Amino acid sequence: MKTFNHIVISSILSITALAAQAQVKVTDPWVRATVAQQKATGAFMQLSSPQNTRLIEVHTNAAASAEVHQMEMVDNVMKMREVNALDLPANKTVELKPGGYHVMLMGLNAQAKVGDVIPLTLVFENKDKKRETVNVNAVVKPLTQTSMPEHQH
Repeated sequence: MKTFNHIVISSILSITALAAQAQVKVTDPWVRATVAQQKATGAFMQLSSPQNTRLIEVHTNAAASAEVHQMEMVDNVMKMREVNALDLPANKTVELKPGGYHVMLMGLNAQAKVGDVIPLTLVFENKDKKRETVNVNAVVKPLTQTSMPEHQH
């Protein structure tokens, strides 16, 4: 009986440790509204994790594709490029925002109107190659939410 109790207690502690381990936190996810014929927009949010991890994929049924992009000034010209992964250092908040890292939604199925909700599935991978999926609902905010240079592809 003593061995059985020990196994049960060990199992409970292991499950508790696993639950406390990963869990990427996503705060304030939003998408910029679009005009009628616009086929692309950005999604923004803050990401944090208790351990080093990376954002490696984004999926949505609202667009043909979703990619993590970085905008930066190069020789006084704003450039945008896709990144394969976005590192999230342990216990630090990484902000996806206009003019910086963001999720680019391309081939929108419909106009993104203020108040709409766009579902996003974020896939993270830690150093051990273990994956975590986080589903979020990003609220569409006005075009004037923040200023951002036009995307040129």
